[in-house]
Amino acid sequence: PRSLDLLIAIHAVVRAGGAYLPLDLTLPADRLAHMCETARPVAVLTDTASAPDLPAGLAAERIVLDSAAVAAEWTGADAHAVTDADRRAPLLPRHPAYVIFTSGSTGRPKGVVVEHEAIVNRLQWMQGAYGLTPVDRVLQKTPTTFDVSVWELFWPVAQGVPLVVARPDGHKDPEYLAEVIRDRRVSVLHFVPSML
Repeated sequence: PRSLDLLIAIHAVVRAGGAYLPLDLTLPADRLAHMCETARPVAVLTDTASAPDLPAGLAAERIVLDSAAVAAEWTGADAHAVTDADRRAPLLPRHPAYVIFTSGSTGRPKGVVVEHEAIVNRLQWMQGAYGLTPVDRVLQKTPTTFDVSVWELFWPVAQGVPLVVARPDGHKDPEYLAEVIRDRRVSVLHFVPSML
C-alpha cells in the first residue's frame, strides 16, 4: 500500500541500479503469479502485513522491510550515495528503471519496461513545461501500478520540492483528496477529467 516506506523502497531500488515492479496485492493470485513469472524479480521488498499476500511459489528473495532481522542488518549502515563502485555493473541510461503491466484488456497483461533515460527525459520535459518551484507541493496519489505515479514519485524529489503522500486508497475518495489538497497546500497534482 502507498506509504513513505514504499516510496523510499522504490527510490532505493532505482538508485541501486535495479528496476522495480509494483504489485497490486488486491489483484487475483493468478495475475500476480503471471507478472512475477514474466518479470522474474530477484528480490521482493514487502512488509509484514503484505508478505502473506505475495504469490505462492515466488522464487525471488523476500525482504520484509519492517522485520527485526532487516532492521538489525541496516542499523548503522553507511548512508552514502550509491555509486557504480557499489553496483554489480555501472548504471547506464538504457538500463530498465521499472516494469508496469498493462491492464490486460486485450488479452493477457504485458509488462512494459521503461528505461532510466526515459524517466529523465520525461522529468526534464515536465520541469521545462511546468517548472516546479520551491513553494510548490506535489501530491502522490496515483497507485504505483500506473505510469502517472512515476512523475509523482521522481519529479518533486529531483527538484527538491515537498511531496505529499496520500493515504492508501485515498485516490478513490474525492472529499479526502480535497481536504489533503487544502490542508497540505498542494499546488501540483494529476487528475483524469472524470475526477474533476
